[in-house]
Amino acid sequence: MTDQRHCYAGVDWASESHHVFLTDGDGRKIGERVFRHGGEGLAEMAAWLMATSGAVEGDEIQVAIEVPHGPVVETLIERGFKVNAINPKQMDRFRDRFTMAGAKDDSRDAEVMASALRTDPRCFRLLAVSDPVVIELREWSRIAEDLSAERNRLTNRMREQLWRYFPALLELENDLGAEWLLDLWDTVPTPDKAARIREATIAKLLKRHRIRRFDAPPCARYIAPAAAQGRRRNDRIRQRPRHYAHCPHPPRQPAAQTGASSAGWPDRQPHRNRAGGAGAEEAA
Repeated sequence: MTDQRHCYAGVDWASESHHVFLTDGDGRKIGERVFRHGGEGLAEMAAWLMATSGAVEGDEIQVAIEVPHGPVVETLIERGFKVNAINPKQMDRFRDRFTMAGAKDDSRDAEVMASALRTDPRCFRLLAVSDPVVIELREWSRIAEDLSAERNRLTNRMREQLWRYFPALLELENDLGAEWLLDLWDTVPTPDKAARIREATIAKLLKRHRIRRFDAPPCARYIAPAAAQGRRRNDRIRQRPRHYAHCPHPPRQPAAQTGASSAGWPDRQPHRNRAGGAGAEEAA
């Protein structure tokens, strides 16, 4: 049984705009409007609810929304509205009363919440202003969660980068965000630098960070081979042009790089036809 003195509003909130649907105590539509997110938009929403419903006090309007906190909730509570939260999954079940379509419709969702609050208020949770200490603790917890996610993202990028050119550092520590490993990376940013680092420098770094899992010599043995591996890779890169010079069929290069057409190279060697003997050549 509904209270005829109250009006019911459903707010389908979003990051940029909020869709509001207002009904009376019998479920008849009074008004519907979209408000931009922001200080002026939220103040306009509260004023529109009061003016359209004809309510004298804010507590005469019951508001349904899917989030238990945030600027929309705080603005409405500060102005005396009775704000009620519902779980989004339970909201999906109420939506089946109106339609079985799965497409997102802000207007219908706002209407569903207003109707469900009027007929099934027991499924909603009445919200109240939280204690300032709880609000501060919630914000600090959210900041810590965001920083932890950012740290994981950056260490994953660091792992991919080291895997490409300096994999020896990955053998030293599982936590790539450890302070001592970051300092070591600053000290030896490349494999060539790691090959020339003195053990005394590594020992000083380990002592400063109180790392006792291994001494300087084992640590140096981990990272020094990467320098030799890098030099061998560079030598192979340098040797490729020399290999091409002795190759009977040098790879074709784009005309934009050579400055000439690749239709025919003047120094191209004729192909030997093994089936016709060592002296046979393929017809041009």
